Amino acid sequence: MTLTREQLTGRLVLNAVLPVIRVMLEDDERMKNRFADVTGTVQFEADDPDGKTGAWLLFDRGKFEVTQGFTENPDVLFSFSSLKAMNDMFRGKPVLPRLGALLPALMKKPGLVIRVFKVLFGLKLLMPAAKPKNAEQAHLKVKMTLYMVSTALSQMNKAGDTDMQAWTAKQPERIYQWSVDGTDIVCYLKVKAGKTKAGRGVHTGRKPFVHMSFKSVDAALPVLANTIDTVSAIGQGLVLSDGSPEYGGKLGDFMMKVANLLS
Repeated sequence: MTLTREQLTGRLVLNAVLPVIRVMLEDDERMKNRFADVTGTVQFEADDPDGKTGAWLLFDRGKFEVTQGFTENPDVLFSFSSLKAMNDMFRGKPVLPRLGALLPALMKKPGLVIRVFKVLFGLKLLMPAAKPKNAEQAHLKVKMTLYMVSTALSQMNKAGDTDMQAWTAKQPERIYQWSVDGTDIVCYLKVKAGKTKAGRGVHTGRKPFVHMSFKSVDAALPVLANTIDTVSAIGQGLVLSDGSPEYGGKLGDFMMKVANLLS
């Protein structure tokens, strides 16, 4: 079954955007401290003609998990009338979940609701136009964005995106890697015979087929903000693309498609 644009975007939100909350809880000291003693479950759900879809978050004293599907009796419920409404909230548009579904949590656990909203506000760093206020935020933006993009590309393939599946179908085992020089930011996408898997860190089993290495966090920012294309960034020395130019260029096109779906 071919997914609509909003169905595909919803899959990226639930499977690729929500998981990068972990980066904030690990790397942002203020956010880490804010959730150090917090326990609770948060359900996201959206109505869709093909059936309700959702995912839920578990906060457990600094630990964090995202599980696709639904949990019984969540502490906080973010319920949306449509996938577009949910997607638009993550696109940074002024959309709120159903207040009736959120009201019980506001009455019983207002502190948890406030903390969750602060996390969701933090996810706005993923938006291309969001400008970091300092070096720490810049590092966080680049790390969150690359982690999200690598996962989103894999999810596009698994969701049946026609172009992505055509690109991956006949490839042997290949590693597409992103890194930022002088930082801990490293992630990859593994492709093999139509199947994909995203990962963090360096893939030790195989040399990257394409490796996009950014000179620095500052060099990565304009590329991820879509203010400069990959080819121009390479020409200016902001990024080194080592490997197949053809496949590297196509990878850049898919990264742009993810950005367009989420903005």
